[in-house]
Amino acid sequence: MQRWKPNVTAAAIIERDGRFLLVEEETRDGLKLNNPAGHLEPGESPAQACAREALEETAHPFEPTALVGIYLAPAPHAAGGEDLTYLRFAFCGRVAEPRSGRPLDDGIVRVLWMTPDEVRASRERHRSPAVLRGIEDYLAGIRYPLALVTVHGPLQRDG
Repeated sequence: MQRWKPNVTAAAIIERDGRFLLVEEETRDGLKLNNPAGHLEPGESPAQACAREALEETAHPFEPTALVGIYLAPAPHAAGGEDLTYLRFAFCGRVAEPRSGRPLDDGIVRVLWMTPDEVRASRERHRSPAVLRGIEDYLAGIRYPLALVTVHGPLQRDG
């Protein structure tokens, strides 16, 4: 019997001057828009994964300061035909200017700063419904302290 395990991801909800930082990325379904996001790696907390992914995908250093939400969503018939479920931790925080000359992750075509209305108008291009949901929750003022996610054990990885 195969044991079910969700794929844990971390996403950055990055806002500056009323615009949100998104990435345009290559997927098996074509070019899609997403929050800077990716999978949790061994030895890191969800907040550390968020900071790492934001830097890798956008070249912007990012420091999570609050948890916006935790989202559980199926991704039916992913690559290989298996049904997957994603458990996404979305964080907001402080963003710095991009690091000059830093390459973006493979598959990232470009970064975009979009208004909430532009994000809403592009729903059909979103990688998942969590893209807009995290932004809407952020705009609604939802914030939880980072301490809500308790990490036990000897995690030694630095962002």
